[in-house]
Amino acid sequence: MTALAPTCLTPPISGVTPLSAGAEVSPARLCRTNPLEDPAWDDLVMSHPDYNFFSGSAWARVLCDTYGHRPCYLVARDGKRLAGMLPVMEVRSGLTGTRGVSLPFTDECPPLTSDSVSTGTLLAQLTEYGQGRGWKYWECRGVRDLPPGTPVARTYYGHVLDLSVGEARLFDRFKTTVRTAIRKAEQAGVQVETSRTWDALRTFYALHCQTRRKHGLPPQSLRFFRKIHEHVLARNLGTVVIARYQQRPIAAAVFFRLGTKVIYKFGASDESAQDLRGNNLVMWHAIQWYARGGCASFHFGRTDAGADGLRRFKLGWGAREEVIPYAKFDCRAGAFVTEAEEPPGWKNAVLKRLPVFLLRALGELLYRHVA
Repeated sequence: MTALAPTCLTPPISGVTPLSAGAEVSPARLCRTNPLEDPAWDDLVMSHPDYNFFSGSAWARVLCDTYGHRPCYLVARDGKRLAGMLPVMEVRSGLTGTRGVSLPFTDECPPLTSDSVSTGTLLAQLTEYGQGRGWKYWECRGVRDLPPGTPVARTYYGHVLDLSVGEARLFDRFKTTVRTAIRKAEQAGVQVETSRTWDALRTFYALHCQTRRKHGLPPQSLRFFRKIHEHVLARNLGTVVIARYQQRPIAAAVFFRLGTKVIYKFGASDESAQDLRGNNLVMWHAIQWYARGGCASFHFGRTDAGADGLRRFKLGWGAREEVIPYAKFDCRAGAFVTEAEEPPGWKNAVLKRLPVFLLRALGELLYRHVA
């Protein structure tokens, strides 16, 4: 990975997108920064109220170590506080071209802004930088303050649970179906454990491969999860929660945490044991775990716009629903673009029939070219 020295970009920033940068009320300077070279990066990120886990250094290390992506984060500091930030990885591929992504394999990673640094300023600078680097496009995941009429590439849903109300009130706010499923799992004798070990992540990964095969998708590589263990779990920034029935793993999930914010990142289960409601017990155990640990919010991750069943499942936990718009800008055409949602097709049907070892090989080969 090529090191990126901080490079300050003095305003005015040329506006090459149809965005308006707005009125900048302070002389904040934007710098291109590599977060891996700043030991105080996470403290800086958490000085902004809208940070999330993916803004932190752990996820940057996972992406760089697994795939060799080049970090080029746009940052504006106000003393020791973060005035603005747009985390971006340059993804280079002979198959899919070179582009900027904020951030690869991330549910949501919105620009962090303030009165002195607007979304327009960040995206205008990103466009100028990307065009200079020869990018095909840039993509930002979670841009909510685009000017009216600006097309978005795709739209997803997010669901956030307020943990500050306490366990009893949380449980009471769940829909009856959710409370019933939790009790059913407990009464059936399903046991739940929380761990940060590599063995626990390997247990999850076995279920993950089964679940991806069911959906006709290759799993991420084992190396990717090794880096998650190294940079996230081993640093006490996440947990694996596993549900077992008669010692057999039937459901598992991986959660990430930074500061007081938690996100549910990966989930998997044994389809033959769905009636035991292990997924519900895993989620409830994680909610309890993080509420007791002083966390304030619990994000259920990204939901596709057409995934009505998953959306109902997450709403059943009393979570607040929000829209997550993805923005994509064609650096060559100089315009925002939209993308049609691709329904499951023949490719998924074929992949469902492949053995897990072949799907793993495909994942190892393909995911470095997509983001």
